[in-house]
Amino acid sequence: MIFANKALLATGWEANVRIRIEDGRINSIEMGVKAEADDVLGDALLPSIANLHSHSFQRVMAGMTEVRAKGRDSFWTWRELMYRFMDRLMPDQIEAFAALTFMEMQEAGFASVGEFHYVHHQVGGKHYDDIAELSNRIFAAAQATGIGLTHLPVLYTYGGANEALLAEGQLRFGNDLDAFNRLYEKAKIGLKQLPNDTNMGIAPHSLRATTPEHLKELLDAYTNGPVHMHISEQPKEVSDVEAWLGARPVEWLLENVDVNKRWCLIHATHMSRQETLGMAASGAVVGFVLLQNQT
Repeated sequence: MIFANKALLATGWEANVRIRIEDGRINSIEMGVKAEADDVLGDALLPSIANLHSHSFQRVMAGMTEVRAKGRDSFWTWRELMYRFMDRLMPDQIEAFAALTFMEMQEAGFASVGEFHYVHHQVGGKHYDDIAELSNRIFAAAQATGIGLTHLPVLYTYGGANEALLAEGQLRFGNDLDAFNRLYEKAKIGLKQLPNDTNMGIAPHSLRATTPEHLKELLDAYTNGPVHMHISEQPKEVSDVEAWLGARPVEWLLENVDVNKRWCLIHATHMSRQETLGMAASGAVVGFVLLQNQT
């Protein structure tokens, strides 16, 4: 049992709270009681935080992309190294890196993670015999470490705006809608081995990695669960999408899609004031936002 002078519950802050833990889960909560002899004592309890957005394999790249010379590194140089790094990753390594990352998250106080999982295939893009092989590796890492998992398989069909072809490391990400649906269904089977509170959603990678038609089909097919999407991450992305679709990424999404509380928009960095207000009104969660002095 854990006793706390106060705890943040669904009803708000409550005083003198005892919590019973059985098999790693909260079994019961008592309020307005006294501590007993064997209780673990604490002053304040509140729910552990969740890591909203993770690509766990990138943890092992930390520190590899920065250079000392001013102006020599950028998002694009980082991405080039990431593609080269991925060409060396095998399934056992992906599982091990995920387990290490999930362990470090828990040591830092995170109890759960949204894993935005987009490395699906072999080097060069050939599918594994089980298309969900690498999703299953993420599941194994979550099970080994005990972290709560929301698995977010990514739809990544194109290499850039206006249906640019996949290239280099992107080939390991690539799925059309049919392949994505097969991957999702196979991953659901593997997910059954994890605790019941494990969750799964969908992640259309970005507007530049899909098309308006495919995005609509995806959302029509998966009407429940979270939706995570990269949006408006880089100025070049904003200009490329605007040239292709006639609107900035956030602007286009809000005008053409029912963005609501299911949605989590990641890297919403380059937005106008109007886009920011529209996103806030939608009920979506924003992974990161920097309001710029724009109109």
